[in-house]
Amino acid sequence: MRLKEIIQDLEITVRNGDQDPHIRAITFDSREVRKGDLFVAIRGVEADGHNYIDAAIASGAAALICEEAGDRGDPGIPLICVPDSRKALARMASTWYGHPSTELSLVGITGTNGKTTIATLLHQMHQRMEFRAGLISTIQILIGEESRPATHTTPDPLQINAVLREMVDAGCEYCFMEVSSHAIDQERVEGLEFDGGIFTNLTRDHLDYHKDFREYLNVKKRFFDRLPDFAFALVNGDDKNGLVMLQNSRAEQHIYSLRSVCDFRGKITEMHLEGSAMEINGREVWVKLPGRFNASNLLCAYGASILLGHHPDDVMAALSELSPVAGRFETYQSDRGTTVIVDYAHTPDALQNVLDTIHEVNVAGGEIITVVGAGGNRDRGKRPEMARIVARASHKVILTSDNPRDEDPEEILNEMMEGVPKQALDRTMRIVSREEAIRTACIIAGEKDIILVAGKGHELTQEIAGERKAFDDMEILKQNLKG
Repeated sequence: MRLKEIIQDLEITVRNGDQDPHIRAITFDSREVRKGDLFVAIRGVEADGHNYIDAAIASGAAALICEEAGDRGDPGIPLICVPDSRKALARMASTWYGHPSTELSLVGITGTNGKTTIATLLHQMHQRMEFRAGLISTIQILIGEESRPATHTTPDPLQINAVLREMVDAGCEYCFMEVSSHAIDQERVEGLEFDGGIFTNLTRDHLDYHKDFREYLNVKKRFFDRLPDFAFALVNGDDKNGLVMLQNSRAEQHIYSLRSVCDFRGKITEMHLEGSAMEINGREVWVKLPGRFNASNLLCAYGASILLGHHPDDVMAALSELSPVAGRFETYQSDRGTTVIVDYAHTPDALQNVLDTIHEVNVAGGEIITVVGAGGNRDRGKRPEMARIVARASHKVILTSDNPRDEDPEEILNEMMEGVPKQALDRTMRIVSREEAIRTACIIAGEKDIILVAGKGHELTQEIAGERKAFDDMEILKQNLKG
């Protein structure tokens, strides 16, 4: 593709050079530049691409996109300045791949908790209703039923548009995509045409990245402010920030709630460990996902499907067949009668929701033993709060490592211990090794007890001191509960 075509949607402040070279590829990583590439200099969190422009030129870049040329003389190739190179990259990525988001119904899901579950449920539902659908989530990318691993909750713009093009070419009519606050802030979804936006909830998370909660909220709101007028905005009325997301949004506005009368109203009539009976807009359905938070997720999936134009009968039938999402309240019962639950809950609110659900379905009256940690190099303020919630809602607590990353796991545990009430200290253990912590929980659990292992969910690795090693919470639980 010619440079002129690629940059046609950009706001250009300066352009040096009148050449119109053929571009082999677009990249924002100077290490990947090859002869004939267009290099985009991005200001990153840890590095500034403007510092690598000379390296890109030396590697054969055919053109440059940046925010400022500096004192650089004529590089001998087109150098184009834009106000925001992140936005420019996203728009060029869409152009490069032929604007694939316009060729299917794209729905973005944002919020602190529930994004993965709702996106996955919507994908499952549409596949069951015999529509070919795509999924871009924390767990995986799906093109129909073809799966590939995910590296980020929301990939970079080039990856997003490449995958969307594959989906379109494979006959997908829908795509359901998690949209993280990082992705919104870093303009990764700029240039995409969304047919719908969903807001789940907003609780404390990512404050290591965002300055404060207000900024975190405003970043989420920006997604809804940018939805087109032909799209729908579906928000959770049970979260106080739901209506905030709708302010200034041009999209068609809808609300779902388990508590109040609104467009999509749900109610739990029975709750068991293996599922729940629900009433949705006056219709009854049995679902295989337990818990109030899952009822809210299912209600949201119902509402979004109706707004996409599907018949209520078809949607309810699909709801009743949905399977739990990997690592989201994933249950297993050992031969000796101990129940284990693996959940991705890694925020205070998510932990509270999971533990509330366990109490509601704990009809056998066994003890609740919780194994939990907190990730390194992330929001430190939530660590004592997480420990406080777990200590109050569990009979026994084992604080352990999550993904320590580059932090000392002992220091992370010290910060978590600050949140444990004095009266809970005698039933709280700290075991740095996550494997040993899980094994200990299995040893002390009785036949009616419930073990919750929280924080990592679907993840199959653990990151310690910059190295990743294989680690599967559920597999370790099963190994230790044999016999």
